[in-house]
Amino acid sequence: MKICMFSSKAYDEKFFSLNNSNTSEQLDISYFSSHLNEETVYMAEGFDVVCCFVNDNLNANVLKTLKKQGIQLVALRCAGFNNVDLKTAKELSLPVCRVPEYSPYAVAEHTCALVLDLNRNIHRAHNRIRENDYSLDGLLGFDLHSKTVGVVGAGKIGRAFINIMNGFGCNVLVYDPMLKETNADNNFTQVTFDELLMQSDIISLHCPLTTGTQHLINTQAINKMKPNVMLINTSRGALVDTVAIIKALKLRQIGYLGIDVYEEESEIFFEDLSDTFIQDDVFARLQTFPNVIITGHQAFFTKEALNKIAQTTISNIQNYLLGKPEDSNLVS
Repeated sequence: MKICMFSSKAYDEKFFSLNNSNTSEQLDISYFSSHLNEETVYMAEGFDVVCCFVNDNLNANVLKTLKKQGIQLVALRCAGFNNVDLKTAKELSLPVCRVPEYSPYAVAEHTCALVLDLNRNIHRAHNRIRENDYSLDGLLGFDLHSKTVGVVGAGKIGRAFINIMNGFGCNVLVYDPMLKETNADNNFTQVTFDELLMQSDIISLHCPLTTGTQHLINTQAINKMKPNVMLINTSRGALVDTVAIIKALKLRQIGYLGIDVYEEESEIFFEDLSDTFIQDDVFARLQTFPNVIITGHQAFFTKEALNKIAQTTISNIQNYLLGKPEDSNLVS
């Protein structure tokens, strides 16, 4: 079976090649740096499986073309699948699998890093030291201990982040409408979304992107937050209305912003744009704030996570081709 991998980087090839070589039934994988979209879908001609990442566009037209080309499976090497038209995939009987879990600790720990960097102004202190400026004015932070941290989404990543915040002695609030079980460890308090917004000093997003969560953080939500609140998003960019966020930053309603994702990131993140300039004026405006930290969809990027992504994706493909769809982490 021939696999066509889109949005491939050198680290993808490294980890997939290593894990593929350790299997008894090796896959024939071709690596392409191009994103999958309506202009590049022709590259999948002659392959059996396409392997995609978060910024590949699997809309209705792309899926229909893949089906005509004889593609048997769409293998996502990520947890999210909001970039796939699942309704069309189902109509075409084109199965889609994913990596439901790679390393919740990777994302949770990166989230914590953003919190600490913003709070203690580590990025600004680093720049000062490089200029031999050892003054402390403007670097004042606050104790995390006893602060109230609101976590939106209590899946595995959210739970890992909760545990980290418990370690700092924080009071953790959780909003998750899908959470049914009791909190046996008593390490957070379940509240409504409005209660979380109104009571939290720090808010961190760990929920999937759906029609119901798109722009979950909008003007109305921001107006309910404490003044000078810290907002962290390491989940999906479209969970927040970026224009509303910028207005709130200017008014100091949001005092700190840390993001690893951006709603229109597909043309920016994972690429080296150092010899050009950003065409996205909204993103460029975000970059001007001293109390904003942006990382380029980096939260997942650990050796352990990349290894698990490769292992699971290869296993998904092999299980499906062996007639074991129940072991392939199918979403459609």
